[in-house]
Amino acid sequence: MVAAIYAALTVALAPISYGPLQFRVSEAMTVLPWLYPEAIPGLFLGCLIANLFGGNGLLDIVFGSLATLAAALLSRRIKRAWLVPLPPVLINAVVIGAMLSYVLGLPFWLTAAEVGLGQIGSCYVLGLPLLFFLKRNNHKGE
Repeated sequence: MVAAIYAALTVALAPISYGPLQFRVSEAMTVLPWLYPEAIPGLFLGCLIANLFGGNGLLDIVFGSLATLAAALLSRRIKRAWLVPLPPVLINAVVIGAMLSYVLGLPFWLTAAEVGLGQIGSCYVLGLPLLFFLKRNNHKGE
């Protein structure tokens, strides 16, 4: 279910989901592993499926999906709720920034900053309230 929702949101919102300045609404879901470790494979698979439609090729499919997997695994280990979105922000800024810089021939630091800004929006502006809502209503977490 997580994979289907992630992929569907990303593809349905394709104009804002791909590219250097991206705002993947689906990335809000990267907070889920903190409460639900079973969401980790779904995030990985959902990102992989979404990246098949992104147009940035094999590098994005492989490294984008692995970046989401690494971020999900690290988010699971975070102790404080307000820090849970940090791994997806930092990992995607670096990994996706580097991949897009290479694929699109853009300056790395600018591309990493743009990806990072989009991730802050997705993960902190959308994801953190989602995390607090789920934590409060499921009585899980710290």
